[in-house]
Formats: sequence, C-alpha cells, structure tokens
Amino acid sequence: MSRIVILVGSLRKGGNTELLAGAFAEGAGLHNKVEVVSVADYSIHPCTGCNRCFSNEDHACVQDDDMALIYEKLRKADTLVVASPVYFYGISAQLKALVDRLHTPMRNAFSIRRLGLILVGAATLPDLFDPIVMQYRMICRFFNLESIGTVLVSGAREKGDVKYRDSMQRAFELGSKLNQKGS
Repeated sequence: MSRIVILVGSLRKGGNTELLAGAFAEGAGLHNKVEVVSVADYSIHPCTGCNRCFSNEDHACVQDDDMALIYEKLRKADTLVVASPVYFYGISAQLKALVDRLHTPMRNAFSIRRLGLILVGAATLPDLFDPIVMQYRMICRFFNLESIGTVLVSGAREKGDVKYRDSMQRAFELGSKLNQKGS
C-alpha cells in the first residue's frame, strides 16, 4: 500500500483540476492511502531565497506560514501527484510557490519515490503542456523518481468540462494502476 499525496494547484473549488485529482484519488484509493491537498486551503508564501533553511539546525524555513503542514504530509508520502491548471504554459502561481519551497534540505527526509502529473488547460495548442512536462521529466531524472504517468487535458475552459470526456476515466485508471502488484 502506497501513501499518496495529491497537490491540487487550482484555487477554483470544484473546477476541472480538482475533478481530475478526485478521479485519480478515487482510483488510487481502492488500495492506497490517499490525501488530496488543495493549495487553496493553505497560506503559503513564496521562497525568498534566503537559504536559512540550509543553516538552521532543523532546516526549518524562517517564514511563518502553512508550509510546515505540507512538509509533514510529504514526509509521510511515497508517491506525489501534482495537479494544476495551466496558466501561460506553467503551473499555477500558488502551486509554484509551494514547489519552490521544496528547495530545502528537508526534502532529503522525504520518502517520495514516485511522481505523477495531471494538467488541465483551456487552450488546444499541440505544445501546450511541453514546458511543464519537460520540467516534470527533469525533476524525475534529478531526484531519481519513477514517473507513474500523466493525464494532460486541453480544451477544458469551463468548470466541469472534463466530465464530458474520457479524461476522468484516464485519471481514475492512472490512480487504479497503482493498485496493481509491483506498481
């Protein structure tokens, strides 16, 4: 049984990103412990680049915000899934702030060995997801993480658009794939 944390980077409650993350969580939750973490529910400040976390004895960040709660969740996870809307060929600003705060020695205490990616964009450009997917691959390679796969959905502009496509099923199947022996 895996311990999976899904970071949802959308501030729009009940939106396409949250729906896909929910479908993934439903599939993965059949035989795994899954926690969905919405950045909309936390106050997380951007990294200031002070690097004090590198010299502090406990590697704690000097900022007093909710990131300490996220660190605790990530310490317990072996699989991380990042779900985000796509804004100007990148993940949401709120999720990016969280990701940047992982630039800390604390990440060395995490047990995360696998990474997944769920992206939703309104545009239908063929290369819409390329910048984020490239970053995802580089992170997997740098941290020696196994990619569990991606769900990339374009053309989903209005809230709920993903319900009328095969994307919900694809997200569910990616999650349920983690239930198979050896996955």
